[in-house]
Amino acid sequence: MDPIYRTRGIRSLFYLVTPNESSVQHEEDVPQYVQQATPFFIGLMVVELAVSLLKDGVPAVHVGDFVTSISSGIFSRLPSLFARSMELTSYIYVWNNFRLLELPWDSAWTWWLAFLGVDFGYYWVHRLAHELNLLWAAHQVHHSSEYYNLSTALRQSATQQFSSWVFYLPMALAVPPSVFAVHIQLNLLYQFWIHTEVIKDLGPLEWVLNTPSHHRVHHGRNEYCIDKNYGGVLIIWDRLFGTFAPEGFKVVYGLVHPINTFDIIYVQLHYYKYLWESFNGYPSIFNKFAVLWKGPSWEPGKPRLGDHLTVPQITGEELPFYPSWPLVQQVYVCLHGLMLLWCYHDVSESTQVLPQLTVLVMIGYILFTLTSFGFIIDQRATASIWELLRCVLTLVLLRCGYMTVPKLLVGPIEAFVSLSLLCWALQMFSQLFLVKKKRA
Repeated sequence: MDPIYRTRGIRSLFYLVTPNESSVQHEEDVPQYVQQATPFFIGLMVVELAVSLLKDGVPAVHVGDFVTSISSGIFSRLPSLFARSMELTSYIYVWNNFRLLELPWDSAWTWWLAFLGVDFGYYWVHRLAHELNLLWAAHQVHHSSEYYNLSTALRQSATQQFSSWVFYLPMALAVPPSVFAVHIQLNLLYQFWIHTEVIKDLGPLEWVLNTPSHHRVHHGRNEYCIDKNYGGVLIIWDRLFGTFAPEGFKVVYGLVHPINTFDIIYVQLHYYKYLWESFNGYPSIFNKFAVLWKGPSWEPGKPRLGDHLTVPQITGEELPFYPSWPLVQQVYVCLHGLMLLWCYHDVSESTQVLPQLTVLVMIGYILFTLTSFGFIIDQRATASIWELLRCVLTLVLLRCGYMTVPKLLVGPIEAFVSLSLLCWALQMFSQLFLVKKKRA
């Protein structure tokens, strides 16, 4: 293979691919850039961890937060096990039925136009996801971490794709789907490496590109950071539309009102519950719908985006929520997490041949596992019961052939899961005994 193409996976993370090497005629021939770049995600996270330890003596990654971010990434990809993304599906439909002209797929001009079009569309997707409460319900997942590292980039929403597709449809009137399919991936990949505190300043590039410094501001809950720096690849849109802010004093990350849990279902869906309660709480029909289409901090009598001066003041001394949990459980969750990643990869690679019932069963198992991991990290009293049931289910799926593993590993994995089951059973009975003893 040409050396240029062998390096495409890593170069795609920085949008360093040329029109010639990334232009194809048909969308089904577009490379899976995200999949190709996955090994480099892992490699760069290891590099970030090493650099942070050498530089500051403090790891950039904390196990519980890391697991929750990876869990969110898996959760967000589950809808794709059933169908192609809404963004590409809707784009192809508009292209096939309503296009006004057909720009040449192999033209560099088309490629650069698509680059600008996707990035401009992303700016407005992103901005409205912060300014419209209904869209914020999905996007808040990405901001829920109180840490800022490369794993944070993977903390994505499962529901955001159901609204973001609208913003790219104008391009479908002229730009071929194959060109769009390239840039929607590259735009996403570029935003991975900017989620880090290791890189401080990029000099003159700060004027044009979205950089780690600019994106740190976007993830801050300091008053000066709120509703700023929405750009994907380019920061020029923020400079043009007045939403730019440079990095100033210490950025404190996370939601204005931290959720203080690692329960993945809660992380993904809690804001929808809040919206429903707010919607029902207002007697006025105007205020009911204003809750949906105005900003997250809006209340009656306030501006559309709310009053940022009323949000909790940041002192710079805030510490992230992080419950203390035993090292042995941290190792345990990481080992079982690797098994889950293998399971997810196996299912995602086989959705075309697996019966739909099998896919549904495995999705249920994945969600169960992610939830149980969150309970362990939160150190909930019920975690032992959930994990005991999950280990039983894991053994059943292994024996019934729902989970495929290399033959040489079947025995060791079943033994490991059985040992895990026994440990959680002992912990559960120990907890029940203590409760009974206290009552006595």
